[in-house]
Amino acid sequence: MTQRIDDYALIGDLQTAALVGRDGSVDWLCLPRFDSAACFAAILGDENNGHWRIAPKGATTCATRRYAEDSLVLETYWETRTGTVKVVDFMPQRDRAPDLMRIVEGVSGSVEMSAVLRLRFDYGSVVPWMRRSDGHRVAIAGPDAVWLRSEPPVKTWGQQFSTCSSFTVTAGEKVAFVLTWHPSHEPRPDLVDPHEALEQSLADWREWSARCTYRGPYREAVMRSLITLKALTYAPTGGIMAAPTTSLPEEVGGVRNWDYRACWLRDSSLTLGALLAAGYVDEACAWRDWLLRSVAGDPADLQIMYGPAGERRLPETTLPWLRGYADSAPVRTGNAAVDQFQLDVYGEVMDSLHRAREAGIPAERHAWNLQLSLLGFLESTWREPDEGLWEVRGPRRHFTHSKVMAWVAADRAVRTLEADPSLPGDVARWRTMRDEIHAQVCAMAYDPARNTFTQAYGSPELDAATLLIPQVGFLPPDDPRVVGTVDAVRAELLHGGYVRRYSADSAAVDGLPGQEGTFLVCSFWLADALRLTGRAEEARELFESLVDLCNDVGLLAEEYDPVTDRQLGNFPQAFSHIGLVGTALALAAEEQDPAG
Repeated sequence: MTQRIDDYALIGDLQTAALVGRDGSVDWLCLPRFDSAACFAAILGDENNGHWRIAPKGATTCATRRYAEDSLVLETYWETRTGTVKVVDFMPQRDRAPDLMRIVEGVSGSVEMSAVLRLRFDYGSVVPWMRRSDGHRVAIAGPDAVWLRSEPPVKTWGQQFSTCSSFTVTAGEKVAFVLTWHPSHEPRPDLVDPHEALEQSLADWREWSARCTYRGPYREAVMRSLITLKALTYAPTGGIMAAPTTSLPEEVGGVRNWDYRACWLRDSSLTLGALLAAGYVDEACAWRDWLLRSVAGDPADLQIMYGPAGERRLPETTLPWLRGYADSAPVRTGNAAVDQFQLDVYGEVMDSLHRAREAGIPAERHAWNLQLSLLGFLESTWREPDEGLWEVRGPRRHFTHSKVMAWVAADRAVRTLEADPSLPGDVARWRTMRDEIHAQVCAMAYDPARNTFTQAYGSPELDAATLLIPQVGFLPPDDPRVVGTVDAVRAELLHGGYVRRYSADSAAVDGLPGQEGTFLVCSFWLADALRLTGRAEEARELFESLVDLCNDVGLLAEEYDPVTDRQLGNFPQAFSHIGLVGTALALAAEEQDPAG
């Protein structure tokens, strides 16, 4: 593939999403859900694995593109020798069936357009049976059926197991294409007018964006990040996907390729904070409710991630017929990390529910009993080693961040009981647990010779996750050990101005070959830590450089490689955009109240 990961833009309908390249090709789309099998998988192979390109004949790259207003409606402009044309791509919030709509509009002159549709179900492996019906094209294979129509109709023909068309638009003319999926055993859904759907989509996003209460600096970047988080929300349940993609590599040509089409508990607290701070209480409530449903049950069975509706089984497998993005194999679906033991998730769940309660979100009747159950399990397990939030595939360790988050779980329980003594619970018991964890971390995870907390007990490695120590309240920002940790991370984990998760010798930590880029959310954590330790100007400079890494339509992947100046990993990444929102709002609050 010639497209860089950051050459793509995102469109979606709050149940699935598609990636559209600067060349006018939709190279990734899973139907009907985020975690369904892809019908366009060219980004993980080549065009024979499924794509849909609409562009001027002979053109390779668009002139410019943007999102219309504060929306997820993408406008791509093409300038040719004979004229200018605009392609509007969007997925209206569905009534029943998912629709992908592409409206070609002549801006000036006359432009000859070319379109090629290659549908390949089951991640590019199944070539469907194509036929005509009622003047439309319909593709069927197994459980999937997809209809293609155009308004006004344009001539299409079959060529090399694809559907092709050629047409000309002049200034003011419009040609709309609609791709609709439905289960193959059901009748075709009712037709949706694409032009009415466009107006409704813009109105829906206009209404949603107007609810944002943030009016401070960097609002454009904050708003785009919030829209991206909304786009990654699975509307029927309120779950928020980590990313809409799988196996976009953390190292081009390497094996660090994972499926991120799931909802991680580690994101929950920061997601809630970002949504609440920006005024999106309904979304925060839906996310809180998803969290409660997903983690319900035996606390020993708590997982680090779940499917968009709270599914627990996410078996990892590989797709050998896909060569991977830029030959980065294997391509994986599912995620074996779902079976890992990670102590930090207990703290993240407790902190999320504490934040929700503090924000005035009405408490669910059973929520506190669930929290007590989680605490009871954590009380007997927090001394054990785990795989940590970075989901290492090497041996378990006593990771510092995991222990700190176990402390957070006990601390939030204490705070909740102190604020509402009517709740059942043994506050003295949780205080004792909190104090014991705190003392152990300070004794076992702190290196006094280097004045820094390390990644794990007895390890010389550093870890960007220790930057969260002041943010979660484990130690005050002015504690010399906190300042020393921030300085050590800057001295040892910076690469090209941004933060690695841990040592450059990643294989020694996580048991995997190869390297990875700098981790964008870790760089936002450094900005937060700099601000908290009294270095607001340095924090702002780092934050602004991170905003500059956003692609031309404001999107961030998981990682960034400062050597090749390209984004890496699954895209767009919720965690990166959560970091952007959180840091922007904190910096804005610092400007309003420097003493705070």
